[in-house]
Amino acid sequence: MPIRMAEQKPCVAPLSEEGSSLLGALGKNDIRDLAESSYRDIKEWIDLQEKRGKAMSEKDKLSQSPYTTEISKKVTDFIVPRPPNRPKPRLQKLERAFSLDEKQWRRRFKASQESLTDPNDTGSSSGSLPDTTTVLYSTSHLPDDHSHDSLASEPSTSSLGSSYPAAVESTSSRLSPNPPTSDVASDFPRNAMTSLAKPQLGEVKPVKPLPQMELNIASRALRTANRIDPDYMDYKHCSQHKVLRQSSSLSDTRLHNSMVCNQCSNESMKSTCSLLTPLRSKDVRNRSYLEGSLLASGALLGADELDRYFPDRRLGVFIVTWNMQGRKELPESLDDLMLPSDDDFVQDMYIIGVQEGCPDRREWEIRLQETLGPHYVLLHSSGHGVLYISIFIRRDLIWFCSEVEFATVTTRMVSQIKTKGALAASFTFFGTSFLFINSHFTSGDGKVSERILDYKKIIEGLQLPRNIPDTNPYRSNPMDVTSRFDEVFWFGDFNFRLNKDRPGVNTILQTKLERDMSRLLQYDQLLKSMQSGSIFKGFEEAEIQFLPTYKFDIGCDAYDTTSKQRTPSYTDRVVYKSRHKGDIRVMKYASCSLMKTSDHRPVFGLFDVRIRPGRDNIPLAAGQFDRELYLLGIKRRSSRELQKRQAVKNQKNSTVCTVS
Repeated sequence: MPIRMAEQKPCVAPLSEEGSSLLGALGKNDIRDLAESSYRDIKEWIDLQEKRGKAMSEKDKLSQSPYTTEISKKVTDFIVPRPPNRPKPRLQKLERAFSLDEKQWRRRFKASQESLTDPNDTGSSSGSLPDTTTVLYSTSHLPDDHSHDSLASEPSTSSLGSSYPAAVESTSSRLSPNPPTSDVASDFPRNAMTSLAKPQLGEVKPVKPLPQMELNIASRALRTANRIDPDYMDYKHCSQHKVLRQSSSLSDTRLHNSMVCNQCSNESMKSTCSLLTPLRSKDVRNRSYLEGSLLASGALLGADELDRYFPDRRLGVFIVTWNMQGRKELPESLDDLMLPSDDDFVQDMYIIGVQEGCPDRREWEIRLQETLGPHYVLLHSSGHGVLYISIFIRRDLIWFCSEVEFATVTTRMVSQIKTKGALAASFTFFGTSFLFINSHFTSGDGKVSERILDYKKIIEGLQLPRNIPDTNPYRSNPMDVTSRFDEVFWFGDFNFRLNKDRPGVNTILQTKLERDMSRLLQYDQLLKSMQSGSIFKGFEEAEIQFLPTYKFDIGCDAYDTTSKQRTPSYTDRVVYKSRHKGDIRVMKYASCSLMKTSDHRPVFGLFDVRIRPGRDNIPLAAGQFDRELYLLGIKRRSSRELQKRQAVKNQKNSTVCTVS
């Protein structure tokens, strides 16, 4: 950069005796000639520097845009120093000019800043700067220690007049914090363009507020949620005040990170990408949907796909067990059982186990599909006598499941109808293997040893898995089916009773127990057997905070009033086991007291399960589900809603008005 010549205040030093004698020897004409010679030398040097700057700017014209060339010309004309002038003696007038010019600069700077952010500006929509003077004094090109106020306080060149070089020196010193040297004087135009010709574009704001992005898919684990149809409108209204998380399953996380997070981009992304994750052709070429052995990107069950659907790698599992007492009549509605009112969001997977189920198993499954609605599909359903198990899963997740295998064990050989035994189903979801066992043990108050024998026979008799590889064969035991899976849930009517007579139990029930059931559970046979290690080794059970679920009179909340006077007990239970400690977290464990069509009350548990990535070299279900059941359930759901509306309409039309 060229050396800047700034006007300096004259510094008068006292002359020595030798200087006085030398000055006296020179004549006035000689002093005048010496001053003019110095002035000519300085002016020639300045003209030489100006010619070099113009030559360099013309040389770089081909590589610069018209907009940048105009700025460089102005910068060159603006920065070239002028010969020093004699200082004006009237300093008070100069200070007054500075104060007046400071106000003028503040007004101009404020106007230029408002023009950058004014949504109604009539300038170019591409975000170009409205004035080149704003570029020269933009704070984005100044050092960090200079603020807007310091910039606004600079004097204007048009009002300083003869003190122009001083203003040039002040401004240029702010633009370049390092002192210039003569070695870089010839490179000034190039460096000036590098530091000054990069305008900071203002943010483009919409003229009117843009519509918010709708949240129309639901799952807590998938980061979106949706109440089932009757409550959908209320949820939609409340969701307008919530923010969609960045790692949502609705779109690729990498795409979110590269975009500006505002309502405009959300709306644009919704219109272009819809709810489907955008895929690059390069990824599709490298991806194998049928078989793979690595956990890297490209695997259908790999880490990338898992993180896209489950950013926290947690799956919501809802388990229900219910002894229906073989009743043909089903409850009018299963909403209170499958969709508890105190739960805001539905879960990812529903497993329903039934003992002594209704004679028409297909009707029972249709009712389940009708309750869960079109968001869920029946992945698997099987039966063993009157033991039923049904597995419903979100329709978005059926592609990540392996084939479902099931096995049965009968513990009572005499009865023709298999009422006692176990029915198990297993499959792999991503890289985590699941085992669900629905069982019905021997009944009777004192038959604890028979129930323990049922348990041992079941864990040895269930031959699972068959075709699906074990995720950790080194920790498997051939004599225990529960050791061959990552996550195991065992539920059913275990028939363990309370070792207390009926009057004693009634006395405890008459007290206000609220949620503390320790006075009853101290007599529970199952808890004592688990503590001794004779049954359910390695299994856990959540804290029981509900009343005994057996035995009730049909249609009411009174315990057995027949002549047998059976003791109320906790016969219906859900226990769980995991290979890795902490993988299963209990979110809720309760009973549904509104289902009164049986002498048992249903028990359900809500669990949060950790999921791991897997390999594609397993037998995939490939999206298989019960399509016929799905269509029947949706049709029944819509027709039932129409019937309700028609009933309400008829009730309004039948209202009789009387005039007294």
